[in-house]
Amino acid sequence: MKTALIIRHVPREGVAGFRAPIEAAGYVIDRVDVDDQDFHALDLVAPDLVVMMGGPMGVYEREAHPWISCQLKLLARRLAADRPTLGVCFGAQMIAAALGAEVFAGPEKEIGFGPVTVHDAAGPLRHLAEVPVLHWHGDTFTLPEGAELLASSSLYAHQAFRRGHNVLALQFHAEMGEDERFEDWIAQDSDYLAAAGRCPDALRSDHAAHGPGAVAAGRAMIAEWLAGLAA
Repeated sequence: MKTALIIRHVPREGVAGFRAPIEAAGYVIDRVDVDDQDFHALDLVAPDLVVMMGGPMGVYEREAHPWISCQLKLLARRLAADRPTLGVCFGAQMIAAALGAEVFAGPEKEIGFGPVTVHDAAGPLRHLAEVPVLHWHGDTFTLPEGAELLASSSLYAHQAFRRGHNVLALQFHAEMGEDERFEDWIAQDSDYLAAAGRCPDALRSDHAAHGPGAVAAGRAMIAEWLAGLAA
């Protein structure tokens, strides 16, 4: 039986809408939080699939979050073995850093539902073409050596990339749109939203209007990516 390990950096950012296609592909899901006392001892190469979710911290904030350096070491081993790995938002930035790219603050915070320009019209991200998906970030990264850029937005050129068939990094949140924890995002990131000039009520309205379509497209994308993993 195939195993999938979800790495959660904060409780409010779970696998959400991606759970269904992962389970449908035959994976038994387990989860670990980075503040678990045994996190440092994980064998991150062993799971058939690793999914790293988002978080409000930056990859460069290693003194404030010592587990970041630990996770990067574990992740580098997994990527060197070309094991199937998915990163979302902070998780995508961790993949970029583990592959030698630079992660840094972007030009401005990108928050709310909006489309991405998909560069690979034949790949799994084609399901997202012209579909507004949730953005909730202020950091970006250089494109790792050997990676293929898959999507961009008007504010951030590097919205998604892949390395080969087994490594996929998504800056945006195509898993969010039907998860009740969206209210926790708004409540716990109130200062972040205020700094970005975003209105919580407008975000709730957009979530209701665009969320189901975003999740449906995200699920189709993940299902197709999982089906195409290299043995």
